[in-house]
Amino acid sequence: MPKILLSAAIFDREDYDSEERQRGLAELAKLADIERYDGDLTGEKAADVVGVVANSQPIHDEFYAEGENLRIIARWGVGFENVNLPAANKHGVYVTVSPVHMVTVAEYALAQWLATLKRVFTLNRMSHNDDYALIRTYEAAGSTLGLYGFGRIGQEMGRRARPLLGDKGRLLIYDIRPDIAEVAAEFGGEAVDDPRVLFEQCDAVSLHVAGADPIVDYDLLCAMKPHASLINPSRGNLVVDADVNRAICEEKLFYYVVDDPTDGPRAIHKGHPRIICTNHNAGITVESVARLDSYTFDQVTDAIEGRQPPDILNGEVLEHPRVKGFLNK
Repeated sequence: MPKILLSAAIFDREDYDSEERQRGLAELAKLADIERYDGDLTGEKAADVVGVVANSQPIHDEFYAEGENLRIIARWGVGFENVNLPAANKHGVYVTVSPVHMVTVAEYALAQWLATLKRVFTLNRMSHNDDYALIRTYEAAGSTLGLYGFGRIGQEMGRRARPLLGDKGRLLIYDIRPDIAEVAAEFGGEAVDDPRVLFEQCDAVSLHVAGADPIVDYDLLCAMKPHASLINPSRGNLVVDADVNRAICEEKLFYYVVDDPTDGPRAIHKGHPRIICTNHNAGITVESVARLDSYTFDQVTDAIEGRQPPDILNGEVLEHPRVKGFLNK
């Protein structure tokens, strides 16, 4: 009997459950047996698997090699660092993402931007420590906001932030896309040709970039205004943790907000009053979970029933003989 694997980290969470999820799972169960998996996807888990709704844990070469019936890895989210695209391409397996939580992440970044301006985190700590003094805070109207990266999430952030900046505020945007000047103008923004301009001129910078390599280091952080903040809802590894910790301790900037927990490389930030760490929660709301479920369930269903699913990362796999064999033309 064919099997569909679901990440236990996602689908065993009671607080993620809903009637919509249960209905979707019931429909999937008509196509194959449903099983949960923990940890990495390795070769011994591949027998009879036709599809996976996957978390961000690594997928090993052996899983693809042993998965003779495997058609699709549907990522419950948009990160793909650990899906092992070369192996998926070699063995003729779709890898899809589910870009249906862009608004959710943009709202998170917007909320953190306003919270940093209003010094919410500091005021909360002061009050809990019986310090009831008034401190300097700032308005969004008339300020300058920088967006580093202007893809789908960056654009949703820009769309929401622009009205709050008012007539005198500025929205500065850096992106490597060749048409960035025209795209930025559509959102009432100004394109800059060097990310350093954002760090020098902005009262807050928000990162909306994919990738595994650091793009923000000590030198760039030292270009910031002492009252400014850096918001990172994308990937913790985009910012050198030791550098941002040092820069804040040296009053080079005021807050760093990162959607990563204080473990691993982020453990250096534990207990720091002006480094705000959240637990990969920026894209998770009641509404976004329902959308992610529905989207990935539909992608798996499409692959099993011989249709091409949306948002395939590895488009070249469409030319693979295995895919041509099960794809209905």
